[in-house]
Amino acid sequence: MNQPGAYPTHDVINQPGVLENYDAYSTDSALRCAVAAQQASATAASLQAYGKVVGSADTIALGVQANRYCPELRTHDRFGHRIDQVEYHPAYHEIMRRAMRHQVHSMAWNWSEGSGAHVAHAALVYLHQQAEAGTGCPLTMTHACVPSLRIQPELAERWLPKVLADTYDERFMPVADKRSATLGMAMTEKQGGSDVRANTTRAVPMSKAGAGQDYLLTGHKWFCSAPMSDAFLTLAQTEAGLSCFLVPRWWHGSPNRFFIQRLKDKLGNRSNASSEIEYERTPATMIGEEGRGITAIMPMVALTRLDCAAGSAGLMRQALVQAVFHARGRAAFGRKLIAQPLMRNVLADLALEAESAIMLTLRVARSLDASADESERLFARIATAVAKFWVTRRAPRFIYEAMECLGGAGYVEESVLPRLYRESPLNSIWEGSGNVQCLDVLRAVTREPAVLDAVMARIEAVQGGDVQLDGLVRRIKASVSGAGVTEVGARRWVEDLALTLSAGELIKHAPAAVAQAYCRTRLGADRSLEYGGLPADIPMDALLERVFPAFEVGSRKSGVGSQE
Repeated sequence: MNQPGAYPTHDVINQPGVLENYDAYSTDSALRCAVAAQQASATAASLQAYGKVVGSADTIALGVQANRYCPELRTHDRFGHRIDQVEYHPAYHEIMRRAMRHQVHSMAWNWSEGSGAHVAHAALVYLHQQAEAGTGCPLTMTHACVPSLRIQPELAERWLPKVLADTYDERFMPVADKRSATLGMAMTEKQGGSDVRANTTRAVPMSKAGAGQDYLLTGHKWFCSAPMSDAFLTLAQTEAGLSCFLVPRWWHGSPNRFFIQRLKDKLGNRSNASSEIEYERTPATMIGEEGRGITAIMPMVALTRLDCAAGSAGLMRQALVQAVFHARGRAAFGRKLIAQPLMRNVLADLALEAESAIMLTLRVARSLDASADESERLFARIATAVAKFWVTRRAPRFIYEAMECLGGAGYVEESVLPRLYRESPLNSIWEGSGNVQCLDVLRAVTREPAVLDAVMARIEAVQGGDVQLDGLVRRIKASVSGAGVTEVGARRWVEDLALTLSAGELIKHAPAAVAQAYCRTRLGADRSLEYGGLPADIPMDALLERVFPAFEVGSRKSGVGSQE
């Protein structure tokens, strides 16, 4: 009697192998070009070190495990005591540990000012998302809380040394006893969503009222991600209006009255726990002036929005690399997929989109590094929302196309593509969906003429670089000088801004073949609604050569090796 498995039914051939043990920074020509263009070359060694971590086989495996074994809520211990804790798989903690060791959360604040620190941070986020996106949420919020904490010096003195530490400490205990801290944010409520002025959570002073004073909060927050963070910035109503507070998980040595009601069952972002929480006379400390909560928390929101753009660009990059790697290793109809003209068209088109995404994102990040320049500060006010709107919305369709390049193999869970696809809508929805970003742009240019002047100066500066781009610049200028931008036309106007800024950066910094192809196929008559519609005379070889170097397939020993 034959034993099961004794006689194999087929040989495994024509498979591309496993993409692992590679340097995600050094193999990314578009990223290296953007980092240099945005004056952050001094950080290249740090980026390369993390690029090796991101591409290592063990980090890739950790990402798979963290998403397979989702966080679990423990509201009570076995004796019936309320504990409100979330348990994560060890893989989640290890990814957090590696990221914080490489300062994904703190590079912007620990690196010397003026040396491209915010550009480097955005590049680290871009790299990190290629390995695992769910852990990006607490990393981003921990990074973004710094300006808000600095509003209240006594809180900054107590919290920032732990926030900026390059270690990770997952233990649930008072922050004074921990090596480091992570911070989160809880603004959204059921009845208001993005309309935070409709929040109903109430705050009453424990003794004195005002900045730096302690309050008791009561209310429900509809979305609170990473609920095991050590503290949260939150909004609540006082007698003077909506105010900002820091809610720690521990208060004077005991767990705070921070009640996790349930975890959200989400489409993607599975490794990250997103929760609903209750405040019931929960102690918190006010940040900034009473009634000025939006002003206090908006610096955090602006930074998280930029991370959304960087994260989506990273997801796109990983999808593209997977598609190119597959096409190099698999044959069909007598030739490798990468040699098939129509597949080359699709991949080259995707490469063009991916390069424009990281170039635009890092340009906005540079405006934060140069914020001492008032014009750059004003530009960041609008460009952050533009990049967040455009790049995050490009990701889902992009990743779907990359998935299709792998065919059925790209649709199964053993491929990373389904996970990337499920992640892809989140960055557009989080921190204000598409309409919110466009309304924010519209509000900025109508209420603050200096903001409009700053962005128009950059729009006008790209004139003369390309005939199609010149036409788009004229349209933008006409809309401003004419009847103005209306709410109903805001999406189209923001799209025009994104395309113009992206094209301008490519013209200034990318190879001519890239810039010319982008302007022709995104701004001109050759524009296609589908990826893979590039005209035949576009230099596709030049576009594909920038994506990813030839790589030995099928060997776990190939590449740069596992790094931590």
